[in-house]
Amino acid sequence: MIGGNGGRAFIGSFTSAGGRGVIAADVDPGTGALTERAATDAVADPSYLALSPDGSVLYAVSEREDGAAAALDVRPQGPAAPRLMGAPVPVSGAGPTHLALVGGRLLTANYGSGSVSVLPVAADGALREPVAVFRHEGGGPPGDRPLTPRAHQVVAAPGGRWALCTDLGTDSVRILALSADGEPTPHGETSLRPGTGPRHLAFHPGGGHVYVLGELEPILTVCRWDATTGVLEPVGETPVLPDGVTGESFPSAVVVSRDGRFVWAAVRGHDSIAVIALDATYEKPEPVTAVDCGGRWPRDLALDPTGRRLYAANERSGDVTWFDVDRETGVPARAGSLEAPAVSCVIFD
Repeated sequence: MIGGNGGRAFIGSFTSAGGRGVIAADVDPGTGALTERAATDAVADPSYLALSPDGSVLYAVSEREDGAAAALDVRPQGPAAPRLMGAPVPVSGAGPTHLALVGGRLLTANYGSGSVSVLPVAADGALREPVAVFRHEGGGPPGDRPLTPRAHQVVAAPGGRWALCTDLGTDSVRILALSADGEPTPHGETSLRPGTGPRHLAFHPGGGHVYVLGELEPILTVCRWDATTGVLEPVGETPVLPDGVTGESFPSAVVVSRDGRFVWAAVRGHDSIAVIALDATYEKPEPVTAVDCGGRWPRDLALDPTGRRLYAANERSGDVTWFDVDRETGVPARAGSLEAPAVSCVIFD
């Protein structure tokens, strides 16, 4: 049985680099400490995970050239280790890096093929073959970067009417409209500054703003979001790192605090967590500081359900490090870590 008196966490890792696949862990409610309970390598390279609303099914992408997605049984009173619910399902796309549940569909962002796949979810949570694949078009400016579409993340917008997908290769965010039963259709595209390489985004809890993190340039793009019309409008940029930082930096993940006062960004290369304060308009972020991520190459960053702790998935040092967050300053303080070779992400129940 997974879980106990505390919460649960699920950790993805690259099996091709020595990772244990999907790790199930208990979360101490007092300290936030993670304790591994079970793991399975039944899914190859499960680089990103998503949990069903009732916490009974875990979904994983298999970030391979012949990309796939899988459903795993993680019922709290179920098997000790996550258990496959049928064979992984091909997504008709290469290198899926992210996924999102929207209604009765699972959407995958396929980095290698620059597309978003739509997989129906059966009543028992199992996955079905894709019913649609939306292929992006366009490219970025010349240089040492992708020139073709590279869908990196897909996120359901609050309210359930829209889904947003960042495309690193086209420097844009694609918007999908969702019907009443969750069926997506292409709706629009918002262009960001060429060369920034948008990787991940996060919604402000107020619902009216979106923060898009660039991977190819350490920039946070602030956007207004109209949930009525599905229009995303860039209104400004803020450097992720404080002045004076040198060397190559590749931001990876962005998180907004529950109270909407802070933004945190994981930065690979600099191996830090950037702390950014928001003003009353939510449109003028100000870099505060950057703290050590507790390891090397933080690929993912997650806030726990209480909003009091941040967890960094440090891929190259092979650990998930957690931090207590100062509620007044937003600055994280390292509190502990769990070994997790080739870790790629962490999510919470």
